[in-house]
Amino acid sequence: MTWFIAVQIVYAIFIIFVIMRVLYDTRSSTKALAYILFIIFVPIIGVLFYFSFGINYRKRKLYSKKLILDEPLRKRIQQKMNTYSESISNSGLIAEKHHTLSEFVRRAGSSPLTANNQVKLLLNGEEKFPELLKALSQAKFHIHLEYYIYENDVTGNAVAEILIQKAQEGVEVRFMYDDFGSHGLGKDFIKKLQDAGVQTAPFFKIKWYALANRLNYRNHRKIIIIDGIVSFVGGINMSDRYRNDFESSNHLFWRDTHIMITGQASAYLQNLFICDWNFCSANKLDYDSSYFLDDTQNSVLENDVVQFAASGPDSIQPVIFYSLLEAIGSAKKSIYITSPYFIPGESLMDSLIIAIQAGLDVKLLIPGESDSVMVNAAASAYYTELLNYGAKIYKYNKGFVHAKTMVVDDDLAVVGSANMDYRSFDLNFEVNALIYSKKIANQLKDAFEEDLKESSEIHAANWLNRPKYIHIWEKFVRLLSPFL
Repeated sequence: MTWFIAVQIVYAIFIIFVIMRVLYDTRSSTKALAYILFIIFVPIIGVLFYFSFGINYRKRKLYSKKLILDEPLRKRIQQKMNTYSESISNSGLIAEKHHTLSEFVRRAGSSPLTANNQVKLLLNGEEKFPELLKALSQAKFHIHLEYYIYENDVTGNAVAEILIQKAQEGVEVRFMYDDFGSHGLGKDFIKKLQDAGVQTAPFFKIKWYALANRLNYRNHRKIIIIDGIVSFVGGINMSDRYRNDFESSNHLFWRDTHIMITGQASAYLQNLFICDWNFCSANKLDYDSSYFLDDTQNSVLENDVVQFAASGPDSIQPVIFYSLLEAIGSAKKSIYITSPYFIPGESLMDSLIIAIQAGLDVKLLIPGESDSVMVNAAASAYYTELLNYGAKIYKYNKGFVHAKTMVVDDDLAVVGSANMDYRSFDLNFEVNALIYSKKIANQLKDAFEEDLKESSEIHAANWLNRPKYIHIWEKFVRLLSPFL
């Protein structure tokens, strides 16, 4: 009996210690409360879950090492681009209402405004991959790839063949892939690239002794930089499933969005790639002017203003999350959001509700069927709240909508890799392009309206009148949102 009491006392002290660590380490009070309740009411398992998935690695040594590697590069880029960025901000190329957004991203994310760009909107894989293959074939100096999902299929091998060809021609080729998202590549695929001279590196290689943490923190970015001038970024991974030009009876139509950039903005993606590469590769890549386009004095074909919001466990602030908050707050007429996983949290919800109450046209496009029952239930609770205030929500029925985009009024387009959920805001390495361009904003708005033709609106009356037990289930799962 004495032994049993002693164990209980030790366990209680241990739980108090863990709770104190949760309170100290977790910035979000909602998230902290969720972890504490889980730890208290699910003994042992709750503690194991927190230490596997809940620790704020933004403060941990592993990622501080990456921050140190990043800093010299960031300073050099900033010194070169800040004056140029300020001149763009004062030139009238972006609307005054977006100055706060652009200045925040410049300061917090070390991402300057760039104006010498031509941006091309690419809808779905059937538009992205032909442009990508063409651009890769024209590479003369270097090719840098960074992907969450890269598959050993027709599309993946088509790109690999060009990488091999270019490496044999003397072009520097570096290929970085997330070890979790691209787990199906296999050693033979990687060896084929390496034997041809392609440098490869898995981002945060999964090892058995660090399995849980390494599964939890993923490089969700999809970027390519060619010769420091041409770049690709967005939501489309390297896989056959993202293209709809294959004849297959069981192929699900995949709706996604990417962009191709020619110009100065590619320099920031180059900086991002080098920082990530030096974090996970033994073959460090030194800063060299040959990797960056110095074209601040000359214009290219068009003058699209582009800036990037990038964040992850290595960033001091959740730059993407804050940038979305500010973008929504800057809206004067309309906000059109496409998101496959919509678990925005209280702050983003409040900003959307304010916009709705102010009379703005707020529309949300979501998948008709989610690929996660729990995520779908949690998201549905947020739909209920938005519908109560008058938002218009549409379910995409043609296939699966995987695009992560937002259009604010007619002069700001956001295209990137980040979903509107806790994982993208806190755990994943992500990057979004902020495009201050009426041309691109209107093109993205047109694409959004075309998608609505393949969608069905959720009618508030029908949705709110669903059985009470469904609403209760959704609200319960919403409590678990920080874990999803």
